[in-house]
Amino acid sequence: MLCRRMRFYLCLVTCALCLGYGCAFAQAYPTRPIRLILPFPAGGPSDIVARTFGAKLGEVLGQQVVPDNRGGASGMIGAELAARAAPDGYTIFLGAIGALALNPNLYEKLPYDAARDFQPVSQLTSSPYILLVTPSLPAKSVKELVALAKSKPGQLNFASGGMGTGNHLSGELLKLTAGVNITHIPYKGASAAVGDVIAGNVQMLFINVLPALPHVKSGRTRALAITSGRRSQAAPDVPTFGESGFPAVENGSWHGIVVPARVPADIVKRLHGELAKIARLPEVKDRLEAQGAEVVGSTPGEFAAFIVTERARWGKVIKTVGIKVDQ
Repeated sequence: MLCRRMRFYLCLVTCALCLGYGCAFAQAYPTRPIRLILPFPAGGPSDIVARTFGAKLGEVLGQQVVPDNRGGASGMIGAELAARAAPDGYTIFLGAIGALALNPNLYEKLPYDAARDFQPVSQLTSSPYILLVTPSLPAKSVKELVALAKSKPGQLNFASGGMGTGNHLSGELLKLTAGVNITHIPYKGASAAVGDVIAGNVQMLFINVLPALPHVKSGRTRALAITSGRRSQAAPDVPTFGESGFPAVENGSWHGIVVPARVPADIVKRLHGELAKIARLPEVKDRLEAQGAEVVGSTPGEFAAFIVTERARWGKVIKTVGIKVDQ
């Protein structure tokens, strides 16, 4: 009887020690630098988002958050690396519309499973597109552009940064919504596409706000509308597509933090809590909104639901248009 009682007490002590160790481990996180994988080359709007949040996250966690740019293959290189990382909270991934919502619909085979391999933490930003047109085009509004396109089916064209990119799909969404026939001209990157819109070789282009503004302000292009639900602080004179009579065209690129599947829930909770606080900081909001981005800071559940909705929405557009991308 005595031995049985002693064994019982020993079990209780062991369980208490294990629980105490687990709590101490959770409270200690992080104890070393965290790698933030970006599926983009250095520079550009995505880099600004990642480094703004990463620097602040490092300050509050007491450990450096180290950006690791792994661009290429439409975000697949960085996404695969993040998906295969140890689920210990020391590798986080700047998930974006391409890797998490578009690629699963564009490619038959991916080196990662966007739904299975990642755990959403928080959406950080949403970045709308501006529709630019060449100054020689007579249309001064989206309604005038649609009317012109209907009067000249197949004769107008729009540029993009490449087949299956966000600005390509925005153009296809406009075509489907307005019922117009506009020819798509893919380029190897948005910079070359902008140059041809300025030159008048193509009539229009959807592009992120920040790189569009210098060309609008100089008069080399004309901005007709922005794809966000409200006007941008960076371009307050540009009406939204909703104001222009086409609310269904509202969309944009976005960024958020995801981690490998099976990262412990307490680590996900810690990361989300800190990112949500950072998203509310005036200096963070002011800096990113000046770049044309809208700061979000959603919960893991909200971000997960948003990704599912985006994947389904763009999957429908891609299937309807019949877009195929060679791998």
